[in-house]
Amino acid sequence: MLEVKDLEAKIASTGQPILKGVNLTVRNGEVHAIMGKNGSGKSTLSKVLVGHPDYEVTGGTAVFKGKNLFEMEPEERSHAGLFLSFQTPIEVPGVSNVDFLRMACNARRKSLGQSELDPLEFYAYIMPKLEMLNMDPTFLNRNVNEGFSGGEKKRNEILQLAVLEADMAILDEIDSGLDIDALRDVAKAVNQLKSEETGVLMVTHYKRLLDYIKPDFVHIMQSGEIVKTGDMGLVDQLEAGGYSTLEQTHDE
Repeated sequence: MLEVKDLEAKIASTGQPILKGVNLTVRNGEVHAIMGKNGSGKSTLSKVLVGHPDYEVTGGTAVFKGKNLFEMEPEERSHAGLFLSFQTPIEVPGVSNVDFLRMACNARRKSLGQSELDPLEFYAYIMPKLEMLNMDPTFLNRNVNEGFSGGEKKRNEILQLAVLEADMAILDEIDSGLDIDALRDVAKAVNQLKSEETGVLMVTHYKRLLDYIKPDFVHIMQSGEIVKTGDMGLVDQLEAGGYSTLEQTHDE
């Protein structure tokens, strides 16, 4: 589904290199987790894949569902089924959640040659998704992320994922700012949205998320590249001894 080869990227404004040869393959039905110290390039990788303008690709390739990602505009990547849950979602004053979600949903449906949903049809479409996330329907009438708690913002990100029915979900620290109940609700929703046809790439610092959403592969990023890949055993090693234990293993 997603194949990244020798990906290099820099900050567009300063020219500072961040990604220095990332290789990653995510197949249909797989869940991958990326961990690493702050500044290792995890979030940059997420943003580069969806086309964030703050970063410039300087080398390598990224192919999504057989298409060159870097020849597509950000909205085209979204229409193709690529989704990014932001680490810090922005507020959009004056735009209600229901209007935002319906416009986003219909934009993707149109790109797929499907009929658009009118307000009543969309309400029927979104209600089961609200229930899945344990969200009150009045949530739809609030402005996008305006005055939301950290947990509400993250729930809203996963609601967007559910509404768009994305094929590949990149989840950038969806566990940050969540209490235990919210984490369970969000993780449960992600697990329900997974299928044999979808892929999930999670960026996280903590084992607690991976206890709920079990990854098939765990990758460790360091200095802009993936230096180690394994299973949950890697996470247990991190919990026990920190990144220094992995670095020692890598050096050997």
